[in-house]
Amino acid sequence: MTPKAYYTLVRDTFRAHGKPDVAQGQMAYMRNQFDYFGLKMPAWTALTKTIHQTNGLPDGADLIELARLCYEDDHREMHYFALETVQKKLKKQPAEFIDFLEELILNRSWWDTVDWIAKLVGMHFERYPDLIVPVTERWMASGALWLQRVCLIFQLRYKDKTDTALLFRYIRQVANSKEFFLQKGAGWALRQYSKTNPEAVRQFLAETTVSPLTRREGSKYL
Repeated sequence: MTPKAYYTLVRDTFRAHGKPDVAQGQMAYMRNQFDYFGLKMPAWTALTKTIHQTNGLPDGADLIELARLCYEDDHREMHYFALETVQKKLKKQPAEFIDFLEELILNRSWWDTVDWIAKLVGMHFERYPDLIVPVTERWMASGALWLQRVCLIFQLRYKDKTDTALLFRYIRQVANSKEFFLQKGAGWALRQYSKTNPEAVRQFLAETTVSPLTRREGSKYL
């Protein structure tokens, strides 16, 4: 099946199962930035699983083309389908796939997809650790909100493998930012790492000036 045909199948399936009354609430919750078919997470994930099982998973250039077609669609569930499909094939991707993940971060950007992609970035970095410093330093230097947020939270799953110095350095770099999503992301990263190393987080917060939101979020478990 061509990527275009695959995209059309997904779109038509989602539309057929959508609930317009649910869609109105979803659009309002997301500040009317995206259209919705009206599929809640259990619904679209079940449909996605069936589509994958029936039609297989594209890879290589077909995977990228399908994801791009889904992201061109105005319906948020299509973006979720793209990310779910990318996640299923992530372990087989080459190092340079990080460039496509960056493209996805910057496309149709909002916290729901960006935070999901941050997890995928973290998984990709686990396979290609030499990418971490050059890629994240470039992203931090870009000044792009969503790339910077990913730099703060891609290590959420790393636990004792967290590069503490890198995490703290990036939090310091955005410490004066007024951006809610950076303040919140920094606090989230600190809170998560405090489960592994509470003393390091406690010391960091004692020595570092951060926003009240970051401090409140970061110290929740201390």
